Amino acid sequence: MVEIITMPRLSDTMEEGTVVKWHKNVGDKIAEGDILADIETDKAIQEFESEFDGVLLFQGVAEGTSTNVDEVLAIIGQEGEDISGLIGGGKATTETKEEVKEAPAQEIKTEAKSAVEIPTNVEVITMPRLSDTMEEGTVVVWHKNVGDKVSEGDILADIETDKAVQEFESEFDGVLLYQGVKLNEPAPVDSILAIIGEAGTDVSAIVANGGVVATSTEVVDDEKPVVVQLEVNNKVEETTSTDRIFASPLAKTIAKDKGINLAEVKGSGDHGRIVKKDIENYQPTAQPKAEAKTATVQSVQSFVSGEDKVIPNSQMRKIIAKRLAESKFTAPHYYLNVELDMDNAIAARKQLNAVPNTKVSFNDIVVKACAMALRLHPAVNSTWTDTEIIQHGEINIGVAVAVEDGLLVPVVKNAEQKSFTQISAEVKDYAGCARERKLKADEMDKSTFSVSNLGMFGIESFTSIINQPNSCILSVGAIIEKPVVKDGQIVVGNTMKLSLACDHRTVDGATGAQFLQTLRMYIENPVTMLV
Repeated sequence: MVEIITMPRLSDTMEEGTVVKWHKNVGDKIAEGDILADIETDKAIQEFESEFDGVLLFQGVAEGTSTNVDEVLAIIGQEGEDISGLIGGGKATTETKEEVKEAPAQEIKTEAKSAVEIPTNVEVITMPRLSDTMEEGTVVVWHKNVGDKVSEGDILADIETDKAVQEFESEFDGVLLYQGVKLNEPAPVDSILAIIGEAGTDVSAIVANGGVVATSTEVVDDEKPVVVQLEVNNKVEETTSTDRIFASPLAKTIAKDKGINLAEVKGSGDHGRIVKKDIENYQPTAQPKAEAKTATVQSVQSFVSGEDKVIPNSQMRKIIAKRLAESKFTAPHYYLNVELDMDNAIAARKQLNAVPNTKVSFNDIVVKACAMALRLHPAVNSTWTDTEIIQHGEINIGVAVAVEDGLLVPVVKNAEQKSFTQISAEVKDYAGCARERKLKADEMDKSTFSVSNLGMFGIESFTSIINQPNSCILSVGAIIEKPVVKDGQIVVGNTMKLSLACDHRTVDGATGAQFLQTLRMYIENPVTMLV
């Protein structure tokens, strides 16, 4: 039986995908769970597994080529099955097929030759989309110069996106023939970044044409439909790099949930690939405790009297400005404020941290409390669209982290299911990566609620702009020791102020107030989050 596999939607904002590498070629035998291809979405490169057994009969997308979500990616069936009626999307009507059939072959050939043909020994590399909001990238450092030999896995350049500086690896072997982007000059996504090929190859025509790849076509008998298909490089290369870890998506998910470092796991799959059973059978070995890395939020800058300093806007600063302006002027913000008694929380934190190798912060307690409260108030865990309100089935808390050039928001996924220590470890890890600009796209994706804490800077109270598509953001102030009234007596107490910014389109005032009441209960009595 023939199975048509379409380009999957691998992220909530994905509209098209690019096949970076085919792991199976036409004619290869496929088993359920085998990796068919590496697919680049708008956020990351992901392995795509087959859900069927059979033989790969057709590849609908060539390596390095993009296609829309739900278009034909591949066809799997039994060896020798006739799929001629399915090629072209599997949805074509009779009328469409007749039009294709009657199209003159010469005309199709002419259109195909309008683009420059890329030699088989040349690879055109374009500026990648390294985050969901990235529109252009800036090369901060070139690690390879024109004429240098390049191997698969080598770092070509450090690229600054709107969120981080990321190392960009080559997926090809050869010589760097052309650098399409100058240092510190922004370039749009999909513009030519580099060209790799054999030494001495003339690539001037490719550069002049913007790297457009010519399609190869075949003229078939008039009795059969004409199929225009890109040639696919059937050469499969095995990487010898020790930096890249091959693991199934399920294994990666389980490892992340259990806090297992994949580099320490020995894979039992093909070519050492890590699979589910390897994670389940993993036994950790004692590791020396790593020294904690320190990072300053912002370097000290000198002031020169009478001298203006012009600082070009970075990609991160541009996107922050754009998104916050959109949020402020499209979402009708209102604010709810509450002051908490923190005496019990201080005592509870002290007891938690008395456990060996445990270090829980007040921010960790707030994140956990928000997740627990959101479970009881799903209307706050929502997103507004023009046609509907989406109440999310996952509780993912974005935690704002200050970096030198702005703000990043890594996300603690399924926070209500995690303990204080798990949240603490995850937030510390994300904060360190954020300050080093090494956060991955999927680590800043799919937040449903956000927390911003300036208490460590001594700020008593403040308000924040909603991090869309969230409906709310919680601003957390410092814990202040001051006189308070308890049981009719003035005593010394510890208080903390919270401010909840809400989108009035999704969260009414009473709904936000009820959420804050529940949040107060959890934070003032952390023991209630342990039952």
